[in-house]
Amino acid sequence: MNFTFRNKRISGMLAVVPARELKFLDEMKNFNAPEGRSRKLMETMGYDRRRLVEDGVCVSDLAVFGLQQLFDRGLLKKDEIDALILVTQTPDHLLPPTTNIIQGRLGLGKDVLCLDISQGCAGFVVGLIEAFMLLEQEEVRKVVLINSDVLSRKASPKDRNIYPLIGDAAAITILERDPKPSVIHATVKMDGARNETLIIPAGGMRLPCTPETAQLVDVGDNNLRAKDHLYMDGSGVFNFVQTEVPGVIEEVLKRSGTPIESVDYFLCHQPNRFMLQKLADKMKVPHSKMPNNVVERFGNSSGATVPIAIMINLAEKARGSGFLACLSGFGVGLTWSSMLTRVEQLAFCEMIDFA
Repeated sequence: MNFTFRNKRISGMLAVVPARELKFLDEMKNFNAPEGRSRKLMETMGYDRRRLVEDGVCVSDLAVFGLQQLFDRGLLKKDEIDALILVTQTPDHLLPPTTNIIQGRLGLGKDVLCLDISQGCAGFVVGLIEAFMLLEQEEVRKVVLINSDVLSRKASPKDRNIYPLIGDAAAITILERDPKPSVIHATVKMDGARNETLIIPAGGMRLPCTPETAQLVDVGDNNLRAKDHLYMDGSGVFNFVQTEVPGVIEEVLKRSGTPIESVDYFLCHQPNRFMLQKLADKMKVPHSKMPNNVVERFGNSSGATVPIAIMINLAEKARGSGFLACLSGFGVGLTWSSMLTRVEQLAFCEMIDFA
């Protein structure tokens, strides 16, 4: 589906990452992996370190911490917020919505719309689309979009193919109307026939958690995983990205009449460096235009990787004259998305530690 928005903008971005940092090489020792093999993975895939929450920390904790920082510093006022959108795969509870919990903990007004969206790695663009649609309403002036997951708590510590790669984080993005004329193009595609490519089999109504679903099973190469844990078909995801994502980016560029050379940066979800380098090569985009250093510093933090890429690579430009960005996410669903927008004159663009 295609979307076009006018006179909307990103006005601020803040990332919240756990203070706890783990090193990839140290973790691989827990799996008795040969150091040479681990170093080769590190060099090829870009794995180095990641940030993980402590036991008991939930998405709402990261979000409340970040928003309270913005309130305390005068960068955002409570009465300015008309809607809260949370994109997550790891809500605090099955019910109530986690946005309601955030609203209540922060003491926000009762007219604030609270909306949870179940999406993952494509969730930044999906959340932006929802926020921009809300801003079409006359009474909605400012929307807070939160992309956050604590997926490390749903990854098996005995599965070296997944556990050492996952990171936890929250990204808070402020959306509002743009006083200057502007046009934003976006495209989202979904293929539910491939839903089992990325899945946590147990924990919902289809298969509730039981002692049986928590039982670890050898899934090959001495990797142990339960049905309560995250499963990813790695080769399936790689092939999906290489075959589907270039087309969705080309589509949004074609609709906007923008030559690929005119895009300053392609800011994509970051599962690993190798995947993004191959994607850039396929699209004939210089690697310098597609940053790939998020996963090596923070791990794969789902929908937060795109805004984090902006904050650690382009914060000064984002606060200044800006750049033309093609944003792209891809993952669970399967879902893949792209958006063409300028990112400029942000009131804030930074990262803080949650401790």
